[in-house]
Amino acid sequence: MSSRNLGITGLILGLGGILLIGAGSMLGANPANGSYGPRGGNGMMGGYGGYGMMGGYGGYGGMMGGGGSWAAGPTSPGPGEAGFIAGTPDAPRVVQILATANLRFSPDTVRVLAGETIRFEVTTVGPVTHEFMVGPAADVAADKDGTPEVADITMMQTASLTYTFAGSGPFAFACHAPGHYEAGMAGTIVIVS
Repeated sequence: MSSRNLGITGLILGLGGILLIGAGSMLGANPANGSYGPRGGNGMMGGYGGYGMMGGYGGYGGMMGGGGSWAAGPTSPGPGEAGFIAGTPDAPRVVQILATANLRFSPDTVRVLAGETIRFEVTTVGPVTHEFMVGPAADVAADKDGTPEVADITMMQTASLTYTFAGSGPFAFACHAPGHYEAGMAGTIVIVS
């Protein structure tokens, strides 16, 4: 075989390997049920919270390690759950949310005590850039200027936004990156008295 043919063959094999690695990293997540934390799956690359060869974000025992477990959802109990402590302006309750590549939030429903202050920690998983807006449902749906938001949350980046839920609502959250809201990237705040 000529050296030119070997070079082309090497290029094709190299590109094929890159595609397989990219596909393997996605296998660590389970977009069908929206789970990207430790329940997320065991893809070759580990995925987000997976157990694969490379570990992934929050992976366990992968060849390249990974660090700690992290799952989407509140890090402290919510209203009605044992151990619940309402967030205050001085000590907001932290709620972790994943913004996924399939244009969904996980979780997409958050229970909040009326008047409670929440610090949302939003992490983008996958190669899509998201934003996070929270506030009165009508303002969020309309992408109204002045509604609290964080923009340009890129892959594996976490941004936070603190909000006090004064009044009875309704409240919501959404991503208004081009086409995301229209694809269904929104969530509901359930106010508990």
